[in-house]
Amino acid sequence: MPTLSTMAELTRRDLLRASAAAALFPAGVLREDPPPGFPAGIDVHREVYENWAGEIRVAGLWTCVPRDAADVVTVVNWAHGAGWTVRPRGYKHGWAPLTVTGPDDRTLLVDTTRHLTAMRVEPGPAVRVEAGASMDDLLAFLEGNGLGVTNTPAPGDLSVGGVLAINGHGTSVAAAGETLAAGHTFGTLSNLVLSLTAVVWDQSAGRYALRTFDREPALLTHVGRAFVTEAVLRVGADHDLRCVSRVDVPASELFGPPGSPGRTYASYVDEGGRVEAIWFTNTTHPWVKVWSVSPRRPLTSRPVVAPYNYPFSDNVPEAVSDLAERLLAGEWALTPTFGQLQYTVASTGLTATASTDLWGRSKNLLLYVKPTTLRETANGYAVLTSRASIQRVVHEFAVYHEESVAAYQARGLYPVTGQVEIRVGGVDRPADSGVPGAAPPALSAARPRADHPEWDVVVWFDVLTFPTAPGAHAFYRDMERFFLATYQGYAAVRAEWSKGWGYTTEAAWADVPFVTGTVPDSYRQGPDPTWDAAVDVLDSLDPHRVFTNAFLDRLLA
Repeated sequence: MPTLSTMAELTRRDLLRASAAAALFPAGVLREDPPPGFPAGIDVHREVYENWAGEIRVAGLWTCVPRDAADVVTVVNWAHGAGWTVRPRGYKHGWAPLTVTGPDDRTLLVDTTRHLTAMRVEPGPAVRVEAGASMDDLLAFLEGNGLGVTNTPAPGDLSVGGVLAINGHGTSVAAAGETLAAGHTFGTLSNLVLSLTAVVWDQSAGRYALRTFDREPALLTHVGRAFVTEAVLRVGADHDLRCVSRVDVPASELFGPPGSPGRTYASYVDEGGRVEAIWFTNTTHPWVKVWSVSPRRPLTSRPVVAPYNYPFSDNVPEAVSDLAERLLAGEWALTPTFGQLQYTVASTGLTATASTDLWGRSKNLLLYVKPTTLRETANGYAVLTSRASIQRVVHEFAVYHEESVAAYQARGLYPVTGQVEIRVGGVDRPADSGVPGAAPPALSAARPRADHPEWDVVVWFDVLTFPTAPGAHAFYRDMERFFLATYQGYAAVRAEWSKGWGYTTEAAWADVPFVTGTVPDSYRQGPDPTWDAAVDVLDSLDPHRVFTNAFLDRLLA
């Protein structure tokens, strides 16, 4: 397994480079003669690959820009003959080494975002969309046709192909008395797939070719082990949402013990069904967002006609960037002050921008993280449990987190500079797709447990920090062990594919027993043969292992 020792050492400027220019324009493009025999007429160049937080930064990777799916097939067959691997490349908004792990002169990145972006509405209703289209563009297109989804990741600078590869999600379960609307799901976006077109090995032709699959479970969340060029997604009628933000609920109340009275996390789930808690480090009052379906605008709500309505968090204020620079220069003891400043910016920003109570079409409320926000690393875990146990899950975590942060700070370490983010969503119920006899996505972290049908929700946890914060990896490793030890019997844990997991005291994704044992075994409980069957399918579709890297070879062995 790669140690990711080739990750670039992060600098203050790297971590604070959250500018629109950095997000929109590729850095480090180098033109030179193409690799020997590379197909003529397809743009290819060397380019810097850098993921979201800058933890993986590799210069000089060959990158091509296909004009259509036929071009993708052409370059894949060239790569197969030349002994290269091929990695689909979207917007690079991820943390885990699912695309590349380090320098490799025989790996070809395929940029899908330039031309593989077509979409059209089909009967159902459904949307046919190419893998390189951004979520920004897809959701805007759906809105223009009176369609939408129930939940989606908060950033819009994600490719559709990338979102499906890692079962991208937002936050949503049914509010008290709510019925799921036709064409929607409370699960992940992978659960909406009706069919997929992918580049796979054609044994009879002796080459790679395009093939369309009707909801093949192994491809619905393939973790980077396949190349999907197009998907057809079931969608439903768009709806108006209201989003109310609160910053006055103490963490002790929000995350209180199960059965507690007052404004608990579970009570907000009942109220709106769509809840996110953002708990800045060393603060006492989280920022709580509660979305609810609202066909008519409440009198107190401000109408919005575009997404990204929290400019104070999407654009790093100077005071925050200045203090962040001091942390990154080694003044880590300022971390509590940094957390309080972030809370103050959020609480005052909500009032100053009249953003505490918003109303509008779903897209404009569900997209709220721009590329210009502060870039940090994050761990990620999915806790499968019953709806009745949501408050117990968040309470046990909150108690542990406060105690762990305090224990590290007592040793002079400040491993968490960012915030805790907690969301809750539904499991991937295949019936939501409307496809008779459908199976859930095989490798989705939100895949239901057949032996625990009562586990109907997923509580998603992320903890953010600057990657260079001293003690961060050890802190994350301790937390990972807490998750595994605590959420048993009434719950179970899976890794969130795009985030950090598998920690040693030095690095993420480096704990070999976790990567090769704990993660696969989290899908095998029951017992359930689905994990191994899905790996076999992915291997059969790509027997020459063109769509892989060293990390995936270990994970999906």
